Amino acid sequence: MRIGFWGAGKMATALAQGFIRAGLTRPENVLASDFLEPARNSFRQQTGAPVTASNAEVAATSEVIVLAVKPHQVVALLSGLNPPLGPDRLLISIAAGVSLHELESALPDGRRVLRVMPNTPALVGSSATGYAPGQSATPDDIELTQKLFSSVGIAFQVPENLLDAVTGLSGSGPAYAYLIIEALSDAGVAEGLPRDTATRLAAQTLLGASRMVLETGLHPAELKDMVTSPGGTTIEAVHQLELGGVRGALMNAVRASARRSRELGNQ
Repeated sequence: MRIGFWGAGKMATALAQGFIRAGLTRPENVLASDFLEPARNSFRQQTGAPVTASNAEVAATSEVIVLAVKPHQVVALLSGLNPPLGPDRLLISIAAGVSLHELESALPDGRRVLRVMPNTPALVGSSATGYAPGQSATPDDIELTQKLFSSVGIAFQVPENLLDAVTGLSGSGPAYAYLIIEALSDAGVAEGLPRDTATRLAAQTLLGASRMVLETGLHPAELKDMVTSPGGTTIEAVHQLELGGVRGALMNAVRASARRSRELGNQ
């Protein structure tokens, strides 16, 4: 299929690479627009796909268009598009906080829109995505969106009012994981491990723990208890994490990100 991107930043690049890697499209069938030349150059170099400065060109040549600009740019882009977006185009917005109502209001009546919140691990086929369809989105549009984002990870349809929660949890979540990996690596280095070894051990540990949750279906607390032997090393470490408020800090991070997503939508 022919997939276009309005915006050629990091998230657009990750999705384009993921869709191409999954075999859903080819580089020559992808087109990204961006008014920033460095962004266009980076997208082209990383995906092998053509780029343009014209949003209208993307609209004219793409069956599916991923809206990947900054939230405050969305309404101006959609309302200023000439000619307007045609009824045969599917618009998938990944702009944080921009509601379906805002998207549909900036377009001619009856345009097919879905609001989606993926994350950057789409690049390696491990994205976590939530999406909500607009009023005119068809069952085929929903099925296609599920197919696109399942090809680069896992995808769930949720009510639109939960997309800010998705943003706070999985949209911003990779940054939380990277901080944890970096901290674990630093601790390993402090204990004498080489940096590369410490980082790889930390990253593989999070990867393995994540797969245990996803593949066993067991509650994380149950899996944690399987590791924490009575009087052992792990329960001592867990005690220190609880004293440091790690659990509360992560919950606060998710809620702060979700709150910011709602704020962006109200600007």
